[in-house]
Amino acid sequence: MTLIKRVGKALAVIVVVLAVGGFAGHQYVNHVEKQLSIVTLAKHSDKVLFFYRDDCPDCQAIFHQIYWHNVISHNIVLINMNQPQNRQYIQKYQLTSVPTLIHGKQRYTGTNQQRIKRIVGD
Repeated sequence: MTLIKRVGKALAVIVVVLAVGGFAGHQYVNHVEKQLSIVTLAKHSDKVLFFYRDDCPDCQAIFHQIYWHNVISHNIVLINMNQPQNRQYIQKYQLTSVPTLIHGKQRYTGTNQQRIKRIVGD
């Protein structure tokens, strides 16, 4: 077998592995987004609070960015507002829409990538 054929086969295997891995990762994040976990917030936490709904198109547009940032930094609490027991935070944090990020006195509602990066600390 010539060198070109071996390199070609190796590259094809790498591309297939990366494609399958990317698809599996994407599916896993979508699974996490749909979870209806009950969230209990610590009183003096320094984490970013990310309020979202799994059926909200704007929330879905930024969820992957928020999720992967959190995988690296572990500084975000994901709060799905479709979980009825998480709705107690609507009044406490005066939420009017999602997606909303809150970190200390900083607050942002929307999908602007630069504003999100400022709050989550990218």
